[in-house]
Amino acid sequence: MQEHQLLEVVEVSVPGAFEIPTAAQWLFESGCDAVINLGCVIKGDTPHFDFVCNAVTDGIGQLALKHSKPCIFGVITTNTEQQAFDRAGGALGNKGSEAAEAAIWMLLAKHSIK
Repeated sequence: MQEHQLLEVVEVSVPGAFEIPTAAQWLFESGCDAVINLGCVIKGDTPHFDFVCNAVTDGIGQLALKHSKPCIFGVITTNTEQQAFDRAGGALGNKGSEAAEAAIWMLLAKHSIK
């Protein structure tokens, strides 16, 4: 008989996308099995968008490898606010739900390898 465990969801808010990897690190340090990183960066008129997106992407990827746990990238990067709404539950689906599904798939994959 297969044992099932309940999922405990912990939500942490941060002031901006740049801070997402730091919060993810803290969550792993607190014992989380997976972290789903959700956020949005909307492109403006300066290269700030590129710097923030690169830092968040690199940080999330490094944490996944460092902790050998799913650290899911669910950060929406768009040109407009409308594109963000469309991808966060609007016309183009829900990237948050997709990120949660990816975390579950990765946990199942890790469990099947052991």
